[in-house]
Amino acid sequence: MDSLFVNSLLEDLKNSDETVREQATKKLWRIWYQQKGIYGLEMIERSQKLLDSGQISKAEAVLTELINEQPDFAEAWNRRAFLYYTTSQYEKSLADCLMAIQINPVHFGALHGMGLSYAALGEYAKAIAAFNRALEIQPYSLVNKKLILECTFRLS
Repeated sequence: MDSLFVNSLLEDLKNSDETVREQATKKLWRIWYQQKGIYGLEMIERSQKLLDSGQISKAEAVLTELINEQPDFAEAWNRRAFLYYTTSQYEKSLADCLMAIQINPVHFGALHGMGLSYAALGEYAKAIAAFNRALEIQPYSLVNKKLILECTFRLS
């Protein structure tokens, strides 16, 4: 991964021009998905097709195999976290989000997922902290701002 290019894209996420931000977001996702080449991308796509067709345990097995083979692939951890979140396994989702962030500290998707998992567990202060970390990377993210407001309301 070209760190200068990634840093440039991260700066673009803070640009006032929405088109610049959207392009940077798309490029970062592409980089993250393709971090481990064609094999990693194909495994993620395979797991998504299985998930979309309701074959959750098979999708989980594909992602777990990918994680075991390439434990430094942040997007594999993030995709499995998403799978766990969508199946209400919030503790497992949170653990995988934390691994993705450990590998890639600027993974705003994993930070967002961490916030969602904390919120689902009723840990609203931790959810707010996660959404705020995501906002440091993507300051224009309306969804994270909205979720912070919802979590703040639940705290009061």
